[in-house]
This record gives sequence, C-alpha cells and structure tokens, in this order.
Amino acid sequence: MRRRFESAPKGGRTRGTIQAYLGRPGKSPRCFKFRLATLCIHIAASFGVPVTQIRIATFNLENFDEPAAGVRPLLADRIALMKPQITRLRADIACFQEVHGQERPGQPRDLLALKELLAGTNLDGASLTSTKPANDAVFDVRNLVIATHLPVIKHQQLKNDLVNEPHYQRLTANPPDAAPIAIGVERPILHAQIDIDHAAPGRLLHVINVHLKSKIPSDIPGRLTGLHEDIWSSADSWAEGSFVSSMKRMSQALEVRRLIDQILDDDPDACIIVAGDFNAEPEEVPVLAICGNVEDTNNSELATRVLIPIEHTIPGEARYTLFHHGRGQMIDHMLVTRNLLAHYRGSEIHNEILHDDSIAFATDIKYPESDHAPFVATFDFD
Repeated sequence: MRRRFESAPKGGRTRGTIQAYLGRPGKSPRCFKFRLATLCIHIAASFGVPVTQIRIATFNLENFDEPAAGVRPLLADRIALMKPQITRLRADIACFQEVHGQERPGQPRDLLALKELLAGTNLDGASLTSTKPANDAVFDVRNLVIATHLPVIKHQQLKNDLVNEPHYQRLTANPPDAAPIAIGVERPILHAQIDIDHAAPGRLLHVINVHLKSKIPSDIPGRLTGLHEDIWSSADSWAEGSFVSSMKRMSQALEVRRLIDQILDDDPDACIIVAGDFNAEPEEVPVLAICGNVEDTNNSELATRVLIPIEHTIPGEARYTLFHHGRGQMIDHMLVTRNLLAHYRGSEIHNEILHDDSIAFATDIKYPESDHAPFVATFDFD
C-alpha cells in the first residue's frame, strides 16, 4: 500500500455552525451542555483564542459494528453501555481502534455506528479521520479513527511504507512453503497533524494512532483442526503461528519508530504522541522499540528522541487496560515526546468495571461493552 498523505480542506464550518452544534429548529438539543461547550471551542478557535487544556484519549472499541438482523448484542445494547464511557472521557482528541464500517444502499461504506455512539457527546459532529482503502471509503473492519473538533491539517496512513514486508518460509505448514512468503500486516498506522492553538500558527501536535498485531497466533496452513478450526495439531505449529504474529507486531512497531524519527528529522521540536492498542505491555519489545530508551540504544545523544509512557504516573494497582486470566494487563498506551511532559497534567484509566475477557462465560452477549478500558490524559498548553 502506498503511503497516503492528505491535506485538510481549507476553511471551517461557518454557515449553520450554531444549528449543527445545538440542534435543528423545533427539536430539543441533545446533551445541550456538551454541544454548547463544543460550540464555544469552535468559536474560540475561529477567532484565534487558544484552547489551553486538551484531553487526549485512546480506546479500543472492540469490533464496534452494526450486527446483522437478529444477532446479539444489538448495536443499541453496546451504545447504551459505552456512550457514558465516551461522555466521561471529555476528550478533545480521541484515538479509536477496531471501528467497523457500515454500508447503506447507493452510499460508500461509512463509520455510521461510531457516529451513533458519539451522538450527544462532546464529540458529536467531530471530524473523523480514518484509515481508508484505495477507493476512499473506509475499511469493512478494524479502522483506526481520530475524532476531534480541532483542525486536522494533514493526515496519512502507512502500511509497509517505511518498512519492507519481511519474508519467511514456514517450517510446519502443510503443504510446506516452496519459498519464503511475505509476512504482511493487516492494519495501517494513522498519523494526523492537529492544530492545537490557532493563536500560535504552526503549533502542531502529531498524533499517531496504532493497533499492533495481537498475540493470537497467525494461521499456519494445514495445522488448525476441529469444528471451529481452533485446535492446533502440534505445539510447534502453535509456536510458529505465534512467531509469525510477533513478526507482524514488530514490523508495525519499527514503522512507527521510523515515522517518529522522520518527523523529528524534519522538526527536532515536534510534539508527538503515539496512542492506541499495542498488544504489548510496557516491558515488551514492541513498546520499547517505539520508545527508543537510552538504556537500550546506549546513546545519550538520542535522549531528546525518547518517547515516555505517561501511564507511569498512574498507581501500579490501577495501571491496566485489559483484564485477562485474572491479571490486569497494560496493553493500551500513550507515549509522548519529552517536550510534552512540560504540559502534562495527569492520566486516568477507566477500568473500574472491566470484565475478564478470558473466562468461559465472558461472551459479547453478556458483556456488550468493550473488553478494553479507555485511557485519557490531560495537557495544558498555556
């Protein structure tokens, strides 16, 4: 996939702004206080008044879709539980993962389910910058989306643009591979440049939304059996599937790190935040590769290029975004450049009612909400 870099259209919302934010004539405005607050932000930005406090969130919505007729959980069931989570975030910039697209007759695939989830929250009517296939609609499944009312100046998606696909000849495949095959990744990386302060032209925040490959083993031909093809015929084939998944995950992590270095080569003072579902805990290689710690590079001259996991300011007992096999795991992260620490004011992980996604009865019908916890951070750009 070629790298796509797009500039936002010039100009903003003008005619009908108040109507768009507060509701149409003759109808009661939904969540009036959130719409009014958003309108104030829009007007302030239009007149060059800086909006100093910004809340940035990441949230894996877990296969967020409009199901087929008669399939549970219904979209309405999911929205009833998850809309309060979105409202609580009060996010000015939200990075979402696993957002599916929906179709209507005669219309391109769109993020209709997400728009319904955001309706009535402070992100109602926000611009939705999404990963896209070549036809300029959205992907059927697992889009990355950045939602914000702040101006998105440019955006791009990357998928093996800065990193070539690795090739590997599988050992346990049946029939065996005749030659090494390309180990491609399923999801692009989404990068947006967001204007966080109209009063200071060129004051941009680089937001990189990621969803790295999960630890679920990749398919090895001829090695999965059973009614649902979920039983591995041998332990070494399961291990090889896990190895292939780790290659995909590290390929994405390397591309993110190369993108960060590319941005910093162009602007050493760039403000960068990498947010999303890393499917890796803080001490695991994909996270460390993106951070680029001096302890790992042994090069103090790279200190200004290190990214810091801001979750470290959250007490250890509350530091998890997924609950698996009875243990909290921190796999959703926000990593920031050092210059953003001067503006950082704190983080929250909303995991109070997170269920264990690994237990036998933890079905989507019983738990329609996401199995990830939202993670939000506050910055003050005075």
